[in-house]
Amino acid sequence: MEQRLVIKFCFKARKSGTENPQMVNAAYGDQALSRSNVLRRHGRFLDGREDIEDDPRIGRPTACRNNNVEKISQLLLQNRQVSLRMLADEVNIGKDTVRKIVVEDLRKRKICSRFLPHSLTPEQKDRRIATCRDLIATADSDPDFFKKIVTGDETWYFVYDPTTKPQSAAWVEEALPRPKKLLFQKSHVKNMLVIFFNWQGVIHKEFVPEGETINAVYYEYKGVMELHYISVIQYKFHKHIKIFSQRSA
Repeated sequence: MEQRLVIKFCFKARKSGTENPQMVNAAYGDQALSRSNVLRRHGRFLDGREDIEDDPRIGRPTACRNNNVEKISQLLLQNRQVSLRMLADEVNIGKDTVRKIVVEDLRKRKICSRFLPHSLTPEQKDRRIATCRDLIATADSDPDFFKKIVTGDETWYFVYDPTTKPQSAAWVEEALPRPKKLLFQKSHVKNMLVIFFNWQGVIHKEFVPEGETINAVYYEYKGVMELHYISVIQYKFHKHIKIFSQRSA
């Protein structure tokens, strides 16, 4: 406000638009208004304005940021998916002010939900907790328990048939440009890979034949018995190696 009076004084003293910013800068130094701001004020006085107050703003009235923190907090509790624009319209303040209240004052962030394959019932949750406790108790009583576990998973994969650079060589006319080929082209064909592993790593992998369904019957008659046999053989082999090493020492 003080510098506005100085700008008006310089205008009344018939200082030009070039001299006015220079005098304000000489008087206030680093605290001086910018040149564009001084020239804007100087132009208002040239248009016949006498007051140094800002024009009344059209639109939402200016509101104190602290006065709306609690109100916005309550609105977020009622609806956590509300947008900043809807909050601004509700409390009648600017969208940028609402963003500062939500992010800086309320320390909130807006994130997308994580999709789950299915929702567990209370009975399923209790069953999983009981199973986990049984596994922990078994592992505490048997140090080699985890070495006896075989687990697996399935995944879809796209079939790729990339061509090597020598294979893509072709005879062309001397004036024609070099042929172009994509490095990888995604195939429309999908196959399923089944893989099993134990504490040492992968012990079996198999590409599921086209048309075959992955279910309990598939695991029982084509995979489980063979995997169990492999796991037992590997476990006994490493156990004998450990005993032999201890005797040699």
